[in-house]
This record gives sequence, structure tokens and C-alpha cells, in this order.
Amino acid sequence: MKKILLIEDNQEIRENIAEILSLANYEIVEADNGRKGVELAKKELPDLIICDIMMPQLDGYGVLHMLSNNPATSGIPFIFLTAKSEKEDFRKGMNLGADDYLIKPFDDLELLDAVEMRLKKNEILRADFQRSIEGITDFIQEAKGLEDLNKLISNDQKVTILKKKQQLFSEGNRPNAVFFLNKGRVKTFKANEEGRELITDLYKSGDFIGYVDLLEENPYRESAVALEDSEVYIIPRDDFFSLLHNNRDVANKFIKILSDNLADREDRLLKLAYNSVRKRVAEALVLVEKQYNKDDDKNFQVAISREDLASIVGASKEAVIRTLADFKDEKLIDSQGSKITILNGDKLRKMRN
Repeated sequence: MKKILLIEDNQEIRENIAEILSLANYEIVEADNGRKGVELAKKELPDLIICDIMMPQLDGYGVLHMLSNNPATSGIPFIFLTAKSEKEDFRKGMNLGADDYLIKPFDDLELLDAVEMRLKKNEILRADFQRSIEGITDFIQEAKGLEDLNKLISNDQKVTILKKKQQLFSEGNRPNAVFFLNKGRVKTFKANEEGRELITDLYKSGDFIGYVDLLEENPYRESAVALEDSEVYIIPRDDFFSLLHNNRDVANKFIKILSDNLADREDRLLKLAYNSVRKRVAEALVLVEKQYNKDDDKNFQVAISREDLASIVGASKEAVIRTLADFKDEKLIDSQGSKITILNGDKLRKMRN
């Protein structure tokens, strides 16, 4: 059963709307002012919000502004109720991110049609699309169908093949695309004046690369290089921004897809900056396992050079080799050449904390 938050200070109107929606088999949560509505939205996380504009304490514009700035509620479809039909009211609400308007008085059918349409569109965008070229194409096609965005994504997207050690982009260059890694492995890194690398992240098939700098319209703050032969799907800059600028629902969905690992990365970099070498090597091994152990193998084996591992850790190769030798003696890992087998991932995870 879909949950709808109804924010309306007029008791008679609120009760009438709640009755209609309840008869249509929706679960209704009610608030009689904007402040209560904001708190209930954060607590209940409804599937849809219907909100009056003119209310005491906090008006509908204020409600929408506050919820739009909260990541947990920013993607909830939002329908305004208003007795005004002036263009200025429509423009202000849509600029704030409203999805639809209902002009009072409205009949039962208008209300139900608006609710069903918004829920249906949001359901499409919430679909768990496969993280592959086919899945992203499915998402794009659904997004096109929602708002008829004819120029959303061009039909001539390029797929490029990277050889091992080939560069995808360089620190300091201007971004002109978002990259989707369809096959292979890629690292991003920063280099100091002496050419010493610090690996900032590892990417596997299904990951997006280079989107943060493009969103901020800054030069790349790191470089990206293939760790093995890889296949990269290119979404051109203009198509990417067309996607973000033309449809709020699509922008919310795509940004969440792109940003799902950003918090993890920041936390990991903080640990790598301040932990001991032993903890940092454990953190690096856990990162490698998380990124590349697709089958959740308890004795996971990965081929990674000691130089790359040292670049993740931010320590000398010699210090990393000594720590790996200690881990091997403690039967946390086994190693043969460049291949490292993680024997006790649970203990490594506990060690890093």
C-alpha cells in the first residue's frame, strides 16, 4: 500500500482528501501545518506528498525547500494544492522542484489522476536498473518516455577499449564526459612533484568514473588509468547536463546512482590519512576485496602489484611488503608473486577499525 503525506491546515478539506485517497486504497498520514509536515516526512518517508501552499507557521514553499535539501526526502514526489492560478505561483513552485499542481476546487478524478500519475512515474525511476550498459540504456529510455526529452542522450554514444596502463583522463584536464566502466578495472590517483602516486579509488565493472569534477565544472583532480584491458562507455558532457537540467526526477535518480559510493570513499580516505600503516594496509586489502570479490569468496584472491597497493596505502613499498609478511605469518593472507589471497577478511575488517 502506497503511503501519502497530506499537509493541509483546513480540516474539512484535509478530511475530504484523506477520505477519497483512503477509499482508493492509499495509506494516509496527515499534518495540519507545515512544520508538522516536515517532521512527518522525515519520519514516515512517504511515497508522495500533497501540500497546501498557504499555511500558518510554515507555508508550502518552505516545506518543499526544507525537504528538497534533505537527501532522505529530496526525491519524494510533491504535489501542491492552491486556490491561486496565477502564473507566478506556478513558476515559483516549479522552480523549487514541485512535480505537479492541483487548483482548488478539484474533483475526485482530478485528484486520483494526479496521484496515480506521479506515483507511476516515480515507480519507474525507483526501478533497480541493472548496472550495465543495457541497464543504463533502459533507464535512459524510461526517462525519455517520462518527459519526452528528445535530446536526453544521443544515439552515438561511444564505447572505448583501454589497454592495461592506458590513461582514461589526466589530472588538470577539463572533463567532457562521464565514464561508465562496463568491463575491466580502473584506478584513479594523484601524483606529487616526484611522480609518487596515491591511489584515490578503485573501480570495477558497473561503476561510474569522473562525474564529481564534471558536476562541479572543475578540472580533474586526479588521473584515471586501466589496471587491465577495460571497456568504457562514454556519456558526453552535453547529454549528461541535458539529463540533469531538464527533469528533476531523472536528475535525482541519476545523481543517486552516481553518488552511492561517495560517502564510503570519504570515510576510507580519512582512515588512510590517520591510521597506522598496519591498519591502512588492512583497509586497502578490504577495499580491494569489496571492489573485486563479486562472488563473496571467503578465500578471495586478487592480483595487485605491491606498487599499487603501496599507492593505496600511502606508504613506501618496503613498509607494505613488511606488513604483508606479518599478515602472512598471522594467516590473514597468503601470497604468491603479485597474487594475494585473503584468508581472514573478517579479522582484517576488525583491524582497520
